[in-house]
Amino acid sequence: MSAIHLRNLVKKFGDFTALKTMDLEIADGEFMALLGPSGCGKSTTMNMIAGMEEPTSGKILFGERDMAGVPMGRRGVGFVFQNYAIFTHMTVRQNLAYGPKMCGAAKAEIDRRVGAIAEMLQLSPLLDRKADRLSVNILQRVAIGRSAIMEPAIFLLDEPLSNVDAAFRAVMRTELKQLQRQFRQTMVYVTHDQLEAMTMADRIAVMDHGVLQQVARRSRSTTIRPMSSSPASSARRA
Repeated sequence: MSAIHLRNLVKKFGDFTALKTMDLEIADGEFMALLGPSGCGKSTTMNMIAGMEEPTSGKILFGERDMAGVPMGRRGVGFVFQNYAIFTHMTVRQNLAYGPKMCGAAKAEIDRRVGAIAEMLQLSPLLDRKADRLSVNILQRVAIGRSAIMEPAIFLLDEPLSNVDAAFRAVMRTELKQLQRQFRQTMVYVTHDQLEAMTMADRIAVMDHGVLQQVARRSRSTTIRPMSSSPASSARRA
């Protein structure tokens, strides 16, 4: 099961509380956006889901499985960061093939998966080009492909489009949604861009000052309430 359950989740760094008692249910196969300004707790939440940070208190469950103490490498999640993290000395093909190769997949299977993900992300003409010769836009596309090729049940993306140009960002919004639909993944997407959240996500969780302010289903008529400066605001669910 790839549903995610966050229950009474709290994260503190010393005397600073980054996340204050968060409860959120993310359905199997849902595209959930965590929306809010810098420092609101959205990346901290994602890092705890990924296993990069341990909660101070509360629980994270994938389906019925409690993730307490489960390391990132055993959670079965894919992760794409704001700054692409790929091997620049390798070709695009080698970068895409890295994950399946490390997992012991057969060469024919690796070639099939690399070809499929390269076609989906329009990387086929660049497969034999060294990554250090690519633009930032294409490098981020490769980073998304390298994680997506593993077909993780849960895909986490932390502002992956914030460093690319506007035209490319618009294209990638469509491609990421198509990717999520094809693999039927549970996708959690961190962003500070309201338009980005509303054009891609099934539901949007608005966060501010470490508090989940509102959870709403996306629609053409959806209006996200202004983020309150008061951390005491209660979460609403629609």
